[in-house]
Amino acid sequence: MSGGLSAAEAAARLGVKPATLYAYVSRGLLTRRAGPDGRTSRFDAAEIELLARRGRPRRPAGAADITVESAITQIGPGWLRYCGYDAVELALTRPFEDVAELLWSGEPGHGGPWRATDVALITGRAAQQALPADILPLERFAVIVAAMAATDPLRLSLEPPSVRAAGRAIIAGLIDCLPGPDSLRGPDSLRGPDSLRGPDSAGGIADRLWLKLCERRATPALLRALSAALVLLADHELAASTLAARAAASVRADPYAVVATGLGAVSGALHGGSSLGAEALLTAARRPADVPKAVGELLRRGERVPGFGHLIYKGGDPRAVALLDLVRAAAPKSAQLAVADAVIAEVRRKSLPEPNVDFALATLARVAGMIRGAGEAIFAVARAAGWVGHALEAYHTAPIRPRAVYTGPVREG
Repeated sequence: MSGGLSAAEAAARLGVKPATLYAYVSRGLLTRRAGPDGRTSRFDAAEIELLARRGRPRRPAGAADITVESAITQIGPGWLRYCGYDAVELALTRPFEDVAELLWSGEPGHGGPWRATDVALITGRAAQQALPADILPLERFAVIVAAMAATDPLRLSLEPPSVRAAGRAIIAGLIDCLPGPDSLRGPDSLRGPDSLRGPDSAGGIADRLWLKLCERRATPALLRALSAALVLLADHELAASTLAARAAASVRADPYAVVATGLGAVSGALHGGSSLGAEALLTAARRPADVPKAVGELLRRGERVPGFGHLIYKGGDPRAVALLDLVRAAAPKSAQLAVADAVIAEVRRKSLPEPNVDFALATLARVAGMIRGAGEAIFAVARAAGWVGHALEAYHTAPIRPRAVYTGPVREG
């Protein structure tokens, strides 16, 4: 038929479920193109017919077929696009707020105000104030989002305008409820309503986040690098935290619960928490001359070098390239940058994979003089925009309910 087959028609011809059809696409067995409306999928009839004659391809051992349709992010060899826009170009030209609106509505631009209510700020700050002073920002986020949720009686309104408003309030609240880097030992986060709209609640998301992660005044170039990092990390298709958040949204969890779910998964050492390991590596090597020993000790213990290699970007992570270039331009004489470049050179000398965005985040944090755990905090704030975007899609789909292949004992009787 002209225009190709719909997903339902292609799946019926192959005798598979739509999820399996999209798994074939992700494995390179089929080609998918956008339909006339830009959102639905079309498949080449001849290609479907050829695959049908060959029979169903076997799934490689260990592979999992969990696929969903999404109009948010597209990933290819060495590139990343949000709603059809090149993510690196967006990072260089647009603030985080514009890109979040793009993920939520399909078009970049400003939406409503980016702030939490006074009661949400008071409650969120009070909740995290009870934590020990050395708790990392990512761990504080989990407490803050739960506390803010309790103050929002309309959180179960899942209409798109309400969800977008909740997304702005959640992201702003996560930042504005954090203590500043110089106030972790004091009661500053228990301020009254009259001071809630002070300097730490003004400005853009990147400006406000900088104030919570760094005691130093931001240079325009380093602040630009932080803004770009937020954009580059806003979404990455169905990464582990996004899949978890999307599954929660598919059963109609409210936006706060969706973000809380994402925060739980993003802390994993193989996900957003990887930047903390890269920070530790850069801290262990105080000078470029210390790098071979620091990297060698990791390898001697049988550990991977944190912040290097990526499951998708085999030839190098384009997000890391863009962010490292911005950091190098912002602080070319930085001693911390020299250490980071020495790590990259040492890893390349050993023919190991290229740096990923987690290493670039750790480099930004060290060069800027940010607090420990700043990289994973940046990651979480940024990715919250993607979680909300996927929630907006999932609220109008069937629940995500994978099936398990039972491998336990079979007991008779």
